[in-house]
Amino acid sequence: MEEACGVFGIYAPGVEVASLVFDGIFALQHRGQESAGIAVSDNVSITVVKDLGLVTRVFDKNTLQSLSGCIGLGHVRYSTAGKKDWMSAQPAYRSAGEVGFALGHNGNLTNVEELASLANMLPGVFTSDSDIVAELISQRINFLQSQQVPDTKDSFESNDTTCVPEENDKNNLLLAALFDILPRTQGAFSFGLIDANQLIAIRDPNGFRPLCLGKLPSGNNSPTSYAIASESPALDIVGADFIREIQPGEVLVIDEAGLRSYFPFPKEQIKPSLCLFEFVYFARPDAVLCGSEVHATRLRMGMHLAMQAPADADLVIGVPDSGVPAAEGFAMQSGIPYGQGLVKNRYIGRTFITPNQKARTDAVRRKLNPLKENVKGKRLVVVDDSIVRGTTIRQIVSILRDVGATEVHLRVSSPPFKWPCFYGIDTPSREELLAAKYTEEEMMDILDVDSISYLSLESLFAAVNVGRNGFCDACLTGNYPTKIPVTL
Repeated sequence: MEEACGVFGIYAPGVEVASLVFDGIFALQHRGQESAGIAVSDNVSITVVKDLGLVTRVFDKNTLQSLSGCIGLGHVRYSTAGKKDWMSAQPAYRSAGEVGFALGHNGNLTNVEELASLANMLPGVFTSDSDIVAELISQRINFLQSQQVPDTKDSFESNDTTCVPEENDKNNLLLAALFDILPRTQGAFSFGLIDANQLIAIRDPNGFRPLCLGKLPSGNNSPTSYAIASESPALDIVGADFIREIQPGEVLVIDEAGLRSYFPFPKEQIKPSLCLFEFVYFARPDAVLCGSEVHATRLRMGMHLAMQAPADADLVIGVPDSGVPAAEGFAMQSGIPYGQGLVKNRYIGRTFITPNQKARTDAVRRKLNPLKENVKGKRLVVVDDSIVRGTTIRQIVSILRDVGATEVHLRVSSPPFKWPCFYGIDTPSREELLAAKYTEEEMMDILDVDSISYLSLESLFAAVNVGRNGFCDACLTGNYPTKIPVTL
């Protein structure tokens, strides 16, 4: 599976923030490896640097020194919508009269054609759904500026909301434009935006993708500084204390007046639906989601899996990296020794980056190598986080058998992945999803394993340990929380 993106923003008066933004998006590199970008405001103008490649390739010391300012926004991208080129790299920048702004997006919009029509953008003109949103905001700002006395009242009170701007925001053109545009957007979006003087964080009414707030320590008589991030480890790396997660449907404004929250969406749209696969696969193990560290949740997944599907074996191993905590939990619960069976080459990116089946197959062997003495002659429990096409695990089983594993019992720490995602995970079509086409018995033959078992949905929710409400499990159940753009 392929993630959407990572967003990091910072508001730190009197501080040169470029290096902090670099550290923030470096901590989020796992969420997107196609492109990286940083936008910085010096309270007058915004400078943007972005390019294709990893964070460390796009930015060096000289580049960071050229980015001067105290408000910053960073982005790492994997394209789930739009092209894979420089124009699609983010943050996206627009200049609308006297207002310039930069936007970073994690997620995927489901009403792109409707929004493109609203922006009068023809097919092929826009590069991504993020580009469309930036254009709509720019057009609205231009309209408001064209009025002799800009009337932001209609924007703040659009769509039957009762969201009234505070005194500091009555002439906030960017915020007024957002209040008009946001209720028209559908799907998944965690946005970060900056203009000359403010940082804004936005989470869609379902809260599909994570976004959190942190506070940086401030010295005597220095203004308070804040940061936003897709995951809490990005806050840790810049020395910010985690405050809370941005709420679904929240628009958080950060400027010299402090923090202000608005909820411009109709109340009936607020339906918390955090992606369950943030716990299973996407988030870093040291990330905090719903008040719990992800690593502990993955341990519990493995423990539930051992209770649900025990196996006679000599050794439990995990598929690096996200399968390892669940393997540890399986071993703890089952009493079977835990050990390492696969060594990962950490200088190779995730195998989903590769463009076709043969390339993905070759990439697995370049990426993972067996510990022969640990594996030879052993009955193995192999724990992986999920099965999508089956390419990776099929190659792993082949590698383990080639070096002498006598049995391979596959345990998967999530339910069968049967439905495509439209909210920011670039999954294959349903026809390519292995579990959508085959029974577990058929998959045993396809993958050449002695047994296979998935964690049940009930056990997954028990491991997450915060109840069943407030999550999206559409990829596992086919129950989509919003209207989707295709008929399945």
